[in-house]
Amino acid sequence: MTTATLNTYSSIPTPVSQAEERTWAMLAHLSVLVNLFTGVLGPVVALIIYLMYANRSRYVAYHAMQAFLFQLVVWYGIGVMWGVVGILSALVIGIVLIPFACVLTPALLLGMAIAPIYGIVGAVETSQGRDFQYWWVGSWVRNLLTLEGQAPN
Repeated sequence: MTTATLNTYSSIPTPVSQAEERTWAMLAHLSVLVNLFTGVLGPVVALIIYLMYANRSRYVAYHAMQAFLFQLVVWYGIGVMWGVVGILSALVIGIVLIPFACVLTPALLLGMAIAPIYGIVGAVETSQGRDFQYWWVGSWVRNLLTLEGQAPN
């Protein structure tokens, strides 16, 4: 076996350039747009990017994990809340929950409309090499990755 073949199978991660880091961090934030076409696969894309770069780039791993958790909270959280209100309205408390449904539906739709815009803002920030934190999720991810020794500088 040659040295080139041995290096191909090496477990040492290859270095990532700053331009590549910015591109993958941007794509992680833009994965929120996948939800507009598939409804649910945006977090999967962000998670795949995280898994690809978890050991290669702390910057990409941090932004991909942020995008993943943000999308879980927004898209799936809204879906679960909407489902619970719908089921309870149909089964048990129907008339009592109608005012809540009338208030929650526009608020949930607004949240779903703001999420892609927020993701685009994150993509623009990271593509220009600036750090970006989602409100509430960003510091949580930084603390989580700090425990694992992966938080960005």
